[in-house]
Formats: sequence, C-alpha cells, structure tokens
Amino acid sequence: MEEELISKKDLLIETDISYGQLYRWKRKNIIPEEWFIKKASFTGQETYFPREKILERIQKIKDLKDNLSLDELAEQFSLKPTALRLHRDKLLEKNIVTDTVLDIYESLFEKIEMYDFSAMLKVFIFNIILKTGKISVEEASRIITNYNILHEANNEKLFKILYLRKYGIGTCLFGVLPCEFYPEQEAKIVLNIDIPDMIEELKIKINE
Repeated sequence: MEEELISKKDLLIETDISYGQLYRWKRKNIIPEEWFIKKASFTGQETYFPREKILERIQKIKDLKDNLSLDELAEQFSLKPTALRLHRDKLLEKNIVTDTVLDIYESLFEKIEMYDFSAMLKVFIFNIILKTGKISVEEASRIITNYNILHEANNEKLFKILYLRKYGIGTCLFGVLPCEFYPEQEAKIVLNIDIPDMIEELKIKINE
C-alpha cells in the first residue's frame, strides 16, 4: 500500500508551525531529511511528507520543546544509543517495564542491576510484545534471542520485526529497514515493530 503524503503547505496549516520552524528542525535532524520528498507539480516542484509520521513527530516535538533545547530534541530523536545507564528499579519507576515482565525477562536471560541502553531496549521490546496479549512468553523469548543475535552481527542496521501466525503456528521475520513484507494468504500479522520507533519511545520514557 502506498504511503499517504501531505504537502508542505497543508502541513504548515494543519500543525500551525512556521516555515522557519520546520527547516530549523530539519537542520538539526529532528525531522529526518529523507521525509522531505520532492515531487513534480504544475508549479514546478513541491515538497511532501509521509503524513502519519510527520504529524506524529511534530506533535511530539510540540509536547517536548518547552522543556528541551534544540540540541536536546535532536538527541531525543536520534537513533544513536544514549550513554545513560539505569538501575533496574528505575526501569520500573519510569514504566519502561512492569515488575512481572522484568522478573520473567531476567529469569529467561540474565539478572543485572544496571541496564545500558541496549539492554533497556531489549527489555522494553519484550514488555511491549507481551502486552499485546497475542504472543506467548516462549515466542517472545525467541524473538528477543534472535533480535539480539542479529543486532550483535549488524549493530549499524535498524530492523523491522514481524510475527506471523497461520493455523496456530507462529514464525518471526526480521527485515532491515526500509523494507516491505507481503505475507502469504491466511497468515495473520500479530506483531509489527519498527526498532526506530522503539528507540524513540524508550528515550521519551527515559527522559520523563
């Protein structure tokens, strides 16, 4: 399915931001340059954006900009891991993971006191997977194990995770973004996660 676009003119009207704000955020990479899509029009060329992504990003910027500087916003939306480490108790306090899920996670993998960003991301994804109510603990464990293997071998790449179920049998697919998947007939997508979205959400929770 083709992604719905919004023109720059309509974006500025709908979000009530200025041209200058939009391009300041672009220069700081708070809004990724690849979201600025040039298309031919009867006036010459017009700029469009992926509608859902840009509207969601601008709303998040508005929510955060009174408390964060431009540089801090740039760090917030960067996909690079933060150097910050959190004690396991802080993960619970910041609602990154529930105590029940953290106990399950640490029983399956390892119990550690201080979590770096990579470890936080894995337990955060594990928590989100189980919260769907559609994935068993065993399946979630398998997803995290395989993600960890892929991440260690390709730590510069960003993944999409899909979990499919057909006739009660589940299987997981990992793709390097940007990518598209087309499941076979009667296969149901029960999990669809983009790692960049998880990084962004986790950073917001860390900074709350």
